[in-house]
Amino acid sequence: MEPLTNQQVRSLKARAQRMKAMLRVGKEGLSPKFLAELDHMLQHQELVKVKFDFFKEEKKELTPQLAEKSNSHLVTRVGNVVVLFRPKPPAPEE
Repeated sequence: MEPLTNQQVRSLKARAQRMKAMLRVGKEGLSPKFLAELDHMLQHQELVKVKFDFFKEEKKELTPQLAEKSNSHLVTRVGNVVVLFRPKPPAPEE
């Protein structure tokens, strides 16, 4: 996966500011169910905001794992909120 350019990161951060957190890391942490839901959201929306309701102390360690497991880019982490980005695959030509 190609790294994001500084311009792309700035643009994604600006888009994310107007968004509300769509997913929350709960008591189960990065469970398979949570990762499946994150994958589903990234497929449809590209940019997803995730809030840590639990595991706040471990978020620095969990955030890179979250990006890696979801095959997405970590755009930013501010407080207990993380923004992830995965570009939509190009539509197959028929």
